[in-house]
Amino acid sequence: MPAAPQRLQPSYLDPTLWSKRALVTGASRGIGEAIATALARAGVTVTGTATTQTGAAAISQSLQQTIAREKQRLAPLLASTESEFSQLGVAFDQALNQSQGLVLDVSQTESTEALLLRVGEEGGVDILVNNAGITRDNLALRMRADEWHTVIDTNLSACFRLSQALMRPMMKKRWGRIINISSVVGETGNPGQANYAAAKAGLAGMSRALARELGSRQITVNCIAPGFIETDMTRALSEGQIAQMQQQIPLQRFGLADDVAAAVLFLAGQSGSYVTGESLQLNGGMFMN
Repeated sequence: MPAAPQRLQPSYLDPTLWSKRALVTGASRGIGEAIATALARAGVTVTGTATTQTGAAAISQSLQQTIAREKQRLAPLLASTESEFSQLGVAFDQALNQSQGLVLDVSQTESTEALLLRVGEEGGVDILVNNAGITRDNLALRMRADEWHTVIDTNLSACFRLSQALMRPMMKKRWGRIINISSVVGETGNPGQANYAAAKAGLAGMSRALARELGSRQITVNCIAPGFIETDMTRALSEGQIAQMQQQIPLQRFGLADDVAAAVLFLAGQSGSYVTGESLQLNGGMFMN
């Protein structure tokens, strides 16, 4: 099977992102971690969330290390007083001082309100990435009410609550990005995942509605719908299982978390500023619309 490309390089050439503030939910591992890292390397001040204090502390440490390495790597460029990149140095200084991991249970109102209060006091949020999600798989015939409601609340309703709370400050600034991480399952369906598929399909519809409501204030709202992404779970599969799954993908390989992060950078930055209400299918051709 074709090999995945090497780790994606950061995009620090977009001044639109310098010193912006992002909130990335579910940032302690996998796709969320890759998104938080990519934004930090682009000069964004990032708050990433986890459900535990241990996870939040790990996010803080990872972000600080990432930003420090990037500053060191770009030191000659940042030191030039004649260069526009001196402002990138200011952005990295802000990110180094203020990027952090915080505890958030998106299903709990009190937890959400506490986080929103804190990020509001620290400068607000310009870029919201709704990434946190869960699964509670079961065949529809056997699915319990709590399995349905928990997934819908965490994967859909919580995204609306965060978006609703943060859109007013974005409207005042006349700039904002709301990026919802959906799934190919929201397009194709999947046996045993009626709850998950409904929530992810709902994200796409919600994003289109919000895009129409908020566009006049220069706020874009989009979805990214990943297919099979290489994770700890896929790495634990047998070669036979991997081959069977990859047969469904025209590119014949799994995507990387960095592929999703690159799509977030595109939608958050100047290059994607005229894109709104879209669902970006990031699945190697597994689903084509």
